[in-house]
Amino acid sequence: MKQELSKIAQALVAPGKGILAADESSGTIKKRFDSIGVTSTEDTRRDYREMLFRASEGMKNCVSGVILYDETIRQKAKDGTPLVDIMKAAGSIPGIKVDEGAKPLAGPHSEIEKVTEGLDGLRERLAEYHKLGARFAKWRAVITITDSLPSWNCIKANAHALARYAALCQEAGIVPIVEPEVLMDGAHSSHTIERCYEVTEWTQRTVFRELYDARVELEGMVLKPNMVIAGQKCPQQASAQQVAELTVKCLKSTVPSAVPGIAFLSGGQSDEQATENLSLINQIGDLPWRVTFSYGRALQAAALKAWGGKSENVAAGQRAFTHRARMNSLAALGKWSQQLEKAA
Repeated sequence: MKQELSKIAQALVAPGKGILAADESSGTIKKRFDSIGVTSTEDTRRDYREMLFRASEGMKNCVSGVILYDETIRQKAKDGTPLVDIMKAAGSIPGIKVDEGAKPLAGPHSEIEKVTEGLDGLRERLAEYHKLGARFAKWRAVITITDSLPSWNCIKANAHALARYAALCQEAGIVPIVEPEVLMDGAHSSHTIERCYEVTEWTQRTVFRELYDARVELEGMVLKPNMVIAGQKCPQQASAQQVAELTVKCLKSTVPSAVPGIAFLSGGQSDEQATENLSLINQIGDLPWRVTFSYGRALQAAALKAWGGKSENVAAGQRAFTHRARMNSLAALGKWSQQLEKAA
């Protein structure tokens, strides 16, 4: 089991490949569809995701795994092929989002602080997902920065839940993606990059302490962190070079080298910003882990717009998706450039 988990984790962070996060909840995908004037139904959601999974060039060359939503892992394509089989045919590992969302954390700051729920019944759900083909899973914790927050209670509660989830995943033969996201967007996003560094370091140190206590095998997991970046509302935005340097510094001080790879979330960054920052991080070099992407919106936004819900635009949507996947594949190797971005 230990060897199998390590093999899957290594495959997820294979050189020049990253993870497509296609696990938007029904509410989130409805918002995305609203932005292009498409009604979110089971069929439109299936058509959209099938379009992405059948973008064979982008999937085969740039995507190691796909995080799915409960509905999607059970869905069949228009021609009756299970979506999971389409992914596997493209060489991608199917994954599954298993948390049940961030809920207000009881206490004096419940209007701001959240804790992720979903541990009840998780062992049984993981066994079912394994049968459905999932070989990795994702659990996202969210940490909000204000002048006086996060509280120790919030960081501890979320780190403990992530560790319990990760241990249950490994027991089920599933690689856990551990996602402690320090938010860069939202109502309270006026923090500096230095403040983000402080909170990210504190969060990651706590997470790895909890993972150790839960006896999680570090060789059989992937970390999905935020980059160290100023909040969206901060008047002083840092350069991409500074983001890369502080992110690497933070990871080197918190993440054990036994972890096979780090797959960044894009947070509130624009498509190109997320790609540039990833490439600069890899250009720093001398990293003990593979560093890649696990992007949702930053991989999909252009494809969603190009598709627009019309079957005649499927090829255009696939081209847009493949371009972004290729750019991020280059970034995962530290080889992206503005020239390559524009040349496509």
